[in-house]
Amino acid sequence: MRLKNHSSVSEFLLLGLPIRPEQEGIFFSLFLAVYLITVLGNLLIILLIRLDSHLHTPMYFFLSHLAFTDISFSSVTVPKMLTKVQNQPIPITYEECVSQTYFFIFFADLDSFLITSMAYDRYIAICHPLHYITIMSQSRCAMLVALSWVIASACALLHTLLLDQLSFCADHTVPHFFCDLGALLKLSCSDTSLNQLVIFTAGLAAIMLPFLCILISYGRIGFTILQVPTTKGICKALSTCGSHLSVVALYYGSIIGLYFLPPSNSKINNNIVASVMYTVVTPMLNPFIYSLRNKDMKGALRKLLSKKTEISK
Repeated sequence: MRLKNHSSVSEFLLLGLPIRPEQEGIFFSLFLAVYLITVLGNLLIILLIRLDSHLHTPMYFFLSHLAFTDISFSSVTVPKMLTKVQNQPIPITYEECVSQTYFFIFFADLDSFLITSMAYDRYIAICHPLHYITIMSQSRCAMLVALSWVIASACALLHTLLLDQLSFCADHTVPHFFCDLGALLKLSCSDTSLNQLVIFTAGLAAIMLPFLCILISYGRIGFTILQVPTTKGICKALSTCGSHLSVVALYYGSIIGLYFLPPSNSKINNNIVASVMYTVVTPMLNPFIYSLRNKDMKGALRKLLSKKTEISK
C-alpha cells in the first residue's frame, strides 16, 4: 500500500451519525433545536451574570467562562454534524479537520479545568468560609482562568502538532461526526506510539487529575458537613453544590463511558453516542441545571424580566 505524506492529504470524509435515511429529518430538527438552546441558554447565563451585581462572585465568574466554553465547544462539532444529517458522507479539508481537532481538545480540556476551579471555589466556601474572600480574590480567580486557558491551549497544540507529522493511507474515511483524534490515528500509516503516549499522559493531566481533585474537594466538603450535621447546614451545602455536582456527573460520566467501557461489536456506535452526550447534550443541560437548581440565577432572571416588563409599560 502506497503511503501518502500528510501534506498531500487534501480532505477526509466524515461518516457522521449512524442514523437511517428516513430518520434524517427528525434528527436534524432535534440537533438544531439542541444547538440553539445551548447557544441561547448559555448566552443568557453570561448576560445575567454580567447585569446582576449580586452575581459578581468567584463562583459565577467561573460559571460565565464555563458558559462561553460550552457555546464554543458545541459550535466546534454541531454545525458540521447538521450538514451531514441531511447528506451523504461530507468532505472536510485537511486544514479544517486539524483545526477542528485542535479546538475540540482545547475546549474539552478547558471545560475540565473550569469545572475543577468551581469545585475548588466550593471547597473554600464551605470548608474555609472565614478566609473565602481572601483566598478567592479577584486576582486569584483571574489567574485560575488564565492558567486553564494556557494549559488547555498547550495540550491541544501538542496533539495537533504531532498529528500533523503523520502520514495517512488511501482510506480517508472517518467513522465519526467530527475529526476525533483517536479515529484519525487509526487512519495513519505512520507509527502512532508517541501520539498514543501523549494522549495517555495528557489525558491523565487534563481529565483524570482534575476529576481526582474534584472528588477530593467534595470529599472534604462532605466531611465538613458531617462535623456539624444540622439540617440547615446540609440543605445549604446541597443547594450550593448540587448544580455543580450535576455538571460533574454529566461531563465526566460521559467521558468515562467513552474511554472505559469494555469493547464490544458496536464499539464505534458506543463512542459516537458517548461523544454526543458530552459534546452536544451536556452543554445544553448546563443552563437548565444552573437556572432551575439555583436561587441566585432564578432571582436574577426574575429581575431582568421585571425590568423588561416595566420598560414595555
